[in-house]
Amino acid sequence: MRKLKEVARLYLELKLGVRPIARACNISTSTASVYVEKLRELNATYQEIDEMDEAVFFDLLFPKEEKPSVKPLPDFTYLAKELSKKGVTLQLLHEEYKRDNPEGYERTQFYHLYHSWCKKADPVMRFTHKAGEKMFVDFSGDRARYQNPLTGETIEAELFVSVLGASSYIFACAVLGQTVESFVSCNIKALEYYGGCPDCLIPDNMKAAVTHACYYDPEINKTLAAMARHYNIAVIPTRVAKPKDKAKVENAVLQAQRRILAVLRNRTFFSIGELNDAIAEEVKKLNTRPMKGVDKSRWDLFTEIEKPALKPLPEERFVIASWKKAKVHIDYHVAVEKTYYSVPYTLIGQLVDIRYTGSVIEIYHKSKRVASHMRINKPGAFVTENLHMPNEHRQYLEWTPARIKLWGEKIGPHTKSLMEAIMERRTHPEHGFRSCLGLIRLSRTYSPERLEKACERALQIEAYNYRSVKSLLVMKLEEAVSENTERIIPLHANIRGGNYYREASHD
Repeated sequence: MRKLKEVARLYLELKLGVRPIARACNISTSTASVYVEKLRELNATYQEIDEMDEAVFFDLLFPKEEKPSVKPLPDFTYLAKELSKKGVTLQLLHEEYKRDNPEGYERTQFYHLYHSWCKKADPVMRFTHKAGEKMFVDFSGDRARYQNPLTGETIEAELFVSVLGASSYIFACAVLGQTVESFVSCNIKALEYYGGCPDCLIPDNMKAAVTHACYYDPEINKTLAAMARHYNIAVIPTRVAKPKDKAKVENAVLQAQRRILAVLRNRTFFSIGELNDAIAEEVKKLNTRPMKGVDKSRWDLFTEIEKPALKPLPEERFVIASWKKAKVHIDYHVAVEKTYYSVPYTLIGQLVDIRYTGSVIEIYHKSKRVASHMRINKPGAFVTENLHMPNEHRQYLEWTPARIKLWGEKIGPHTKSLMEAIMERRTHPEHGFRSCLGLIRLSRTYSPERLEKACERALQIEAYNYRSVKSLLVMKLEEAVSENTERIIPLHANIRGGNYYREASHD
């Protein structure tokens, strides 16, 4: 290109002929003749040419002749849109293209053209994962199935999939749902399957992993966060609506669907344990299957580069616990699955955190444990620690048995009597506070006269609880009168009577 501009200077500025130009630029006479002829056709001054970019000047002298393609180009936008649909592959689209264009591009060139278009249309960052750094996790959109052996009902199970970043080593198992407990349990099984811990756990923003999704500061579920601390790993959720952040597990889920669920589609299982045994067999086959372009299996890569980089598992397995927030009621109890557990009475009205497992209930206030109870599975029962009761400090409570009775007396004698009966039938009077406060709240909805009659009716039928009184008011049964009159059964040929059964018993 530098010689082109020199030829232009010699020809346009110095008015030299072809031969002198050829000798001065050390090029052949024929080449110099072609350059001079092109300069004549361009019809530009040397000053204009000197200010031009060299590449632009070359293109002006020697414009590229684009040969019209005989073969029709595919509609790349259409291909990209169709590929986003479930089950559509590039091979299927090429077959459809060849059906409509028999003289069109063959598969290799078709693939090359599409991938070249993709690089220009949507460039993406390609991740290089270090050994032992990341474990990606997700649930499959397609589900596994098994049958209830007693009813024959088909039960769908979620398929959990995890994959290590460097080796693409896959783990999969079936669980009944995407609950927090199931998700954490699956992660524990995956870590035990790998025999070590990576540095980071990469889930998406599913509810079982993230309590509050945020681009800058996502809030990790407390149970998952506790598990991460136990195994000394970091939880780093992907960005919202950015599937490319977890392309590794997306591909692993696809492999699980094709190599596990598709293989097991015609088999019938009668328990989730039997289903998981079959899944484990197919996972082993998938991990030992050689990968194209690598000539090694996932197992080979895992043993060579990934496993030595994993951190060792802790000595004890993580115990899964659930968390919830609750406000301490005036009876200084909090509810966990309809069972009530006591806390120190000084925390009445305060917000506490409750950690509960299958056997233990722990209650925290400002990150400090204030109560611990053995868990019982009796809905409606109260578990009370005597040290939590107010005793001589009862005057500091907003509500007391005496104050509640005084309030009931304002409505009527039957309301007071029902409240007394409610508290007398509890181990501790405070256990009846909830029902009594429920009656107080009913007075805001119904008139004092109706509430008094409903309490009278509840005393008659010995229904000493809030629900019965509310039901009487809702159904408008507070005016009903109980009758103890004996029912007379009319004589009929089809009615045998008591004598029939007595005679039959002697036989």
